[in-house]
Amino acid sequence: MVIKNIARVCSALSLALVPLLSAPAAHAAPAPEVTTLADAVGLVQVTEEDRTGYTRSSFKHWNSGDDASDGCNTRAEVLIAEAVVAPTVEAGCKLSGGTWRSYYDGQEVTSAGSLDIDHMVPLAEAWDSGASTWSASRREAYANDQGAAVSLVAVTARTNRSKSDQDPADWMPPSPEAQCRYVGEWVSTKLRWALTADDRELEALKMYAEGPCEDAIVRYTPAP
Repeated sequence: MVIKNIARVCSALSLALVPLLSAPAAHAAPAPEVTTLADAVGLVQVTEEDRTGYTRSSFKHWNSGDDASDGCNTRAEVLIAEAVVAPTVEAGCKLSGGTWRSYYDGQEVTSAGSLDIDHMVPLAEAWDSGASTWSASRREAYANDQGAAVSLVAVTARTNRSKSDQDPADWMPPSPEAQCRYVGEWVSTKLRWALTADDRELEALKMYAEGPCEDAIVRYTPAP
């Protein structure tokens, strides 16, 4: 009888443990890839660019952002996240006060309306580099990407419009201190979204990676 009771207890314990043992483990966020700028540049695939069919409206933005319940769109959420002095968020996500530092030109800005949210790799450049084959939903995800801090950046409207849709072969931030950071973030974004580069762009990136930015480190996580 004792043996039978022990058997019943062991059987009950085994059944109780089954859900625990078979439950799927929680998925941790993927660790970022970390490499030198030179090695990161070497990972970027090279192809010819093609802008056929591009329109800015192909990339829906700004959408409701990471938090659809906060009443703020992606632009406002980026401004709030990047402020060095937090703005007041009023009804309708109107921002007042606050201070930002535009790293492209080193300017301090105290009005959200004086800032643009720059796509590190411009929408037209992304289209040229592979996004033309994406679904509309993936292009929307790219245009509103807050999953990587370097994808969208608050900068002065003047520098953003000077940059326009140019790659590093034709435009760099006017502040020399910003240029290595900029090249690293450009390459990080290209790798995150598996975007390609053309020959001129790649040569410009190599010039920085093998010269003034040889000590730069690139971190990126592939986009979902």
